[in-house]
Amino acid sequence: VQLQASGGGLVQAGGSLRLSCSASGRTFSGYSMGWFRQVPGKEREFVAAFHRSRTNTYYDESVKGRFTISRDNAKNTVYLQMNSLKPEDTAVYYCAGSSSIITSSIRSSNAYRDWGQGTLVTVSS
Repeated sequence: VQLQASGGGLVQAGGSLRLSCSASGRTFSGYSMGWFRQVPGKEREFVAAFHRSRTNTYYDESVKGRFTISRDNAKNTVYLQMNSLKPEDTAVYYCAGSSSIITSSIRSSNAYRDWGQGTLVTVSS
């Protein structure tokens, strides 16, 4: 599976961005998807995800209420709508996916097999 992330850019604090991640090589059915982010010198951290069962979405506490993960199965695309952005949201954002994640591992980057190339989000104060 190839994942292609896009939509990053420069935005002022309080603004919004929507990231997209398109998948090729398979359908979304049975595929869990997540977003992670990383700043230089720090570990890649979990942002949001949905499980392939489609029953639940998961968010890091730092983005809950501000970010929304969604998917369009017809387009094989997952989105991350980011509102009320803060300077601390500045990072490279990566989408990731796997067909074999269990819900207890949904927040772990090690559980994901496929990764996109990353898209930079910069939030100015």
